Amino acid sequence: MIHTIAHPTDFSPEGQAAFAHALALALSSGAALDLLHVRDPHRAGEWERFPRVREVLERWGRIPPGTAAAEVSRLTGVSVRKIDIHDDDTVDGLADFIVRDAPDLLVMATHGRAGLNRWLTGSVSATVAQATHVPSLLLGPGARGFVDPASGALALRRVLVPVAPSPSPVGLADLLGALLGGLGAELDYVTVGAEPVPSPGPGVTVRHLAGDPVETILAEARSADLIAMPTEGRHGLRDFLRGSTTEQVVARAPCPVLALPEG
Repeated sequence: MIHTIAHPTDFSPEGQAAFAHALALALSSGAALDLLHVRDPHRAGEWERFPRVREVLERWGRIPPGTAAAEVSRLTGVSVRKIDIHDDDTVDGLADFIVRDAPDLLVMATHGRAGLNRWLTGSVSATVAQATHVPSLLLGPGARGFVDPASGALALRRVLVPVAPSPSPVGLADLLGALLGGLGAELDYVTVGAEPVPSPGPGVTVRHLAGDPVETILAEARSADLIAMPTEGRHGLRDFLRGSTTEQVVARAPCPVLALPEG
């Protein structure tokens, strides 16, 4: 079950869809939502640029117009914090917060490969990546979301779950159940190639497909609402996404990608 969600934002237009997904998932699970922005300690704060949560909740019909900030949690079951992180380095500031607060899910936009590099490479140390181990919902530049921005309605019907012998998919079914349980999604487990794959869970069937891994996954994803992919636990998201099959999938995916830590 999801108890806490963190949404890092750089206030870009691309982040609006990610914010909608973070808020809709928080509402569906009753999770606390932290909106994170990292800024240079020597610059003034930009509180007015944070997503306007009450305006969105009013548009979605979740609270009456004019609701006071103090009443939002009581009416929706969701507590929201806007957190201004002071750090000279965006990625370090974000990573420090994740290590300290350990949210159950990260939701963030990626602006193509440059966006991935901005968030997940550079000064993020292997130690931080190992310590965080947080499932991350990534919305790439070409991803159609599963949340209606006008109403906040969730439409998560089919989740494509590519698995391979490594990282091990053992226990993956339980993790996906904890993250996506109650959303009514069909989990479609697939593997590309003939190599045997450990079972993700009791009674789980894995479809075997042939072809290039990236192109095959992207072709299968055309009729999916979400791709959920295990990550190498010891190397974290940074090394997992850099120069890998998943980096290419995230950059080109027609739907969001949920990166899942091994184990």
